[in-house]
Amino acid sequence: MISFKIRFLLFFVLIWSFSCQDDRDKSDFGLAYPDYFPAPHYQFGKNTLTREGFELGRALFFDPILSVDSTISCASCHSQGHAFADHNTALSTGIFDKTGNRNSPAMFNLAWQPVFMWDGGINHIEVMPLAPITNEVEMGEDMLKVASKLSRNSSYSKRFQRVFGEKPIESQQIFYALAQYMSMLVSADSKYDRYRQGKESLSADEQDGLQIFRNKCASCHTEPLFTDFSLRNNGLEILNDDLGFGRITLEEADRYKFKVPSLRNVVLTYPYMHDGRFRTLDQVLDHYSKGMVHHDNLDPLLITNNRPGIPLTDMDKVKLKAFLNTLSDFTFISNPLFSE
Repeated sequence: MISFKIRFLLFFVLIWSFSCQDDRDKSDFGLAYPDYFPAPHYQFGKNTLTREGFELGRALFFDPILSVDSTISCASCHSQGHAFADHNTALSTGIFDKTGNRNSPAMFNLAWQPVFMWDGGINHIEVMPLAPITNEVEMGEDMLKVASKLSRNSSYSKRFQRVFGEKPIESQQIFYALAQYMSMLVSADSKYDRYRQGKESLSADEQDGLQIFRNKCASCHTEPLFTDFSLRNNGLEILNDDLGFGRITLEEADRYKFKVPSLRNVVLTYPYMHDGRFRTLDQVLDHYSKGMVHHDNLDPLLITNNRPGIPLTDMDKVKLKAFLNTLSDFTFISNPLFSE
């Protein structure tokens, strides 16, 4: 197992006793991450992290009760086996088989994210679930109705009381519980991480790929989280009227800007881009090397010798893919602590 520096945020260690009914991890409970990670952006505040709060959030995440017709859960579009991304279709599907206009992004290391959604339209993890729950395409439900449904469920009613005390279930409690679960989705046990800790070596191609990555990709996909959380125009062909960050700010300069995703688990989180237009990493690398479309606000980091694109040879791409494979965290995608 990877050696973590355990940091407990606002709550001390809880011990999870063994039972024959549940074989999930029973170790000390808290937010754990490597010492080369920065401090998390989310500090929990009034949302005291507890095991029961986390487990309540996990139950809610996998329960379609949050949707208007009880058919769609958070997990419907965020599959653990694919690092909580939606790999089924390019554009995610919601209630009544409605199709959205974006691919649901992967979910991990959310406690470090200052902004959420492809367009950066939400800036707090506790508010983030509001968007999919109330979106008419995704889950289409009203938060008051969600609280009412949970209150009428005897199991949930008891669990909310144990976590939040004897008071009516409200939206804030739902968001707190979901935030506890989502903030614990830490991915930090890839081959790259073991390499960082001196526990495993990279092959020659992987080493070369790492150097190519650091020279040509790391300005936006910054180690160790492999994103700088910025919003950028990366030269995609305009296929629809999704303005990205420009929809939020209404500024011309922000049109078609989307959040830089983390490249951790990138091999597992296909399809790629905000609209899932690319199915393979080869297509992604071809886009950056020779497929970019010029926009007035194309990110300057993606312009070389006054032309859009990042120069990459065929061998560069082979070695880059070798390195990107080292970012897959198979412990994370199979961790029973995060499973239904």
